[in-house]
Amino acid sequence: MITRDPDAFLALVRTLAPDAGPATARGVFLVSPDGFARADESARDNVYMAQAGFDAAAALAEHRQLHQALSAQLPVVAFAGDAATPDALFPNNVFATAPGRVIVGRMRHPVRQREAQRADIRGFFTDVLGYAETDLATQPHVCELTGALVIDRARGIGFCGLSERCDAQGAALMHAAFGLRATLVFDLAPGEYHTNVVLALLAGRAALVSPDGLATPRAMLDVLAALYGPHVVVLSAAEKLAFAGNAISLTADSVWMSQGAAAGLSPASRRGLAQAGLGLRSVPMSAIEAAGGSLRCCVGEIF
Repeated sequence: MITRDPDAFLALVRTLAPDAGPATARGVFLVSPDGFARADESARDNVYMAQAGFDAAAALAEHRQLHQALSAQLPVVAFAGDAATPDALFPNNVFATAPGRVIVGRMRHPVRQREAQRADIRGFFTDVLGYAETDLATQPHVCELTGALVIDRARGIGFCGLSERCDAQGAALMHAAFGLRATLVFDLAPGEYHTNVVLALLAGRAALVSPDGLATPRAMLDVLAALYGPHVVVLSAAEKLAFAGNAISLTADSVWMSQGAAAGLSPASRRGLAQAGLGLRSVPMSAIEAAGGSLRCCVGEIF
C-alpha cells in the first residue's frame, strides 16, 4: 500500500509484525568531503545551508572523526570525494540499499545528479557485494531516497515527505524499489527540503519528530503515537534547527546525532531517548552542517 490516508495506512500497519528485516544496518558507507564548498544549486531549496564560512579542513577533520566513531559499532566503507560534487558527503540521498539491492536515486539538481554516475560506488555494490541494481537516476521524477523517505526497516514501512526533492511519482518508485509493505505520503511544511531533517525512526521502536516541519502535523503525530507509543520524542523548532531530527540508530541500543544537536536537546527529549533504551552518541559536525545537512545525511546504510 502507498497512500496519503493516515487512517488507511495505520489500519494496515497495525496488522504487520516487525519481521520485514533487521531494524538497523549491518554496515554503512560514507563519502569524504574532499573539495568541501557551498553548492549554489542545492542552496536554492535548502534553507539550512550557510551563506558563507565553509571550512574544508574542519569538515575533513570532522568527517574522519565520524568515520572513527562509527567504526566502533559496525563496519564503515569510505569513498573519496570530488570537488565537482560538493554535496557528495551526503550520499544517502543518492545511494541506498535493501537486502541484496542497491538503489540509485534521481536528484533534483545537476550538481547532485553527477554523483549518481559514480562507477566506483555502483561497482562496490554490484561487483563486490553482488547486489542487484535499481537505477532511478535517469527517469524524470525526483526521488532523493532516504532524504525524502524515512523507513522503519523492521516493519517494512516508509514515511515519504513531498517537496521539491521528491514528487508523488518519485515516492511510488521508491516504495517499489525498497520493497516496502506500506508507505505514507504527506506534504512537508513550506521551506523544508528533506523528511530526514524533521523525522527519524530509531531501531524500529522510537521516533524523533518536529511538528513544524510537517504541513499537517496532527495526523502524523497520531500515526507515530499509535505505532511507537510512549517513545515518540517531539522536537521543538530550536531542536530541529540544531539538526536533532537528523539522527540515526545503527544498533538496537543507540542513537547518533551531531554534537550540536545533542547539546540542543531539551531535558525532556533526553529522557525520552533514554526511556526508549537508546544511548545518545554524538560527534562534532558544525563545519559539515554549514552544507545544510548533518550526521544522518552523511551515513549511507548497507542492509
